[in-house]
Amino acid sequence: MLDFRMDTFLAVCRCMNYTRAAELLNITQPAVSQHIRYLEGEYQTKLFVQKGKRIELTESGELLKQTVLRMQHDVLHLKKEIGKQEGRKRKLCFGATFTIGEHMVPARLPWLLAGYPGLSVEIRLGNTVELLEGLNRGELEFVIVEGNFAKQEYAYMLYKKEPFLAVCAPCHRFVNKPDSLEQLLSETLIVREEGAGNREILERTLQGKNLSLADFANCIEINDIQAIKELIKRDVGIGFLYRAAVAQELLEGSLKQIVLSDFQILHDMAFVWMKGSVFEEYYKECAELLRPQSDIE
Repeated sequence: MLDFRMDTFLAVCRCMNYTRAAELLNITQPAVSQHIRYLEGEYQTKLFVQKGKRIELTESGELLKQTVLRMQHDVLHLKKEIGKQEGRKRKLCFGATFTIGEHMVPARLPWLLAGYPGLSVEIRLGNTVELLEGLNRGELEFVIVEGNFAKQEYAYMLYKKEPFLAVCAPCHRFVNKPDSLEQLLSETLIVREEGAGNREILERTLQGKNLSLADFANCIEINDIQAIKELIKRDVGIGFLYRAAVAQELLEGSLKQIVLSDFQILHDMAFVWMKGSVFEEYYKECAELLRPQSDIE
């Protein structure tokens, strides 16, 4: 069991504000300050420094943060391993972004269950930001994400390279047949919410061309891939989605790819766990069992 003051330290790391951390933990601000002073005394170092009106982690604070997150995460796995030794069913809880969780993981889940007979599985779907927060809190053992993340803070391996496509309804009529991304700006764009890997990739691509979501004629934001596909099918607007998410629709003809000369993206999806975890080999085994073995999956 980790020192309860570590919970305070992690809360301050999340909020970077003593008052908000106190509200999050339902304790007083003086108590938060006392807990941090105790840890600084225990480790003989400053954990935070004041920079203007805000605080920042010191190098020692960052090291402590990463170590505590890893320990907190490993405690979750350890409890489950001990439970298995005591005859209780082992439960694996991991997260996946919506495209991966809905369109890729189901095909490989039987392989994971065959590799670990009797395993109970809980899969949590969310956007990249939400899932990484769950990983940091020790609620998830590993995550499979499509969005960008701080690679220096985690251990990871490639899950899959997946094409990212522009799509529209088969009946959609363009004023002029588009050949470039900029020629789509007169369209209504249907896009995922902030924090979604799908949206982040699009935004980064647009930034590379000195464009943004605001440059489209109209923008509709929805946090559900199925709803986005349905609206595109009904010709409400166009969208950008992974091929895996629209493979069936493209095959049956209910959606059509918009082929652009300057938009050919093959994006890495990643299998992520806490750096330095003592259970790293187990996570790697799970990754191999869950990873698609061909472009068909």
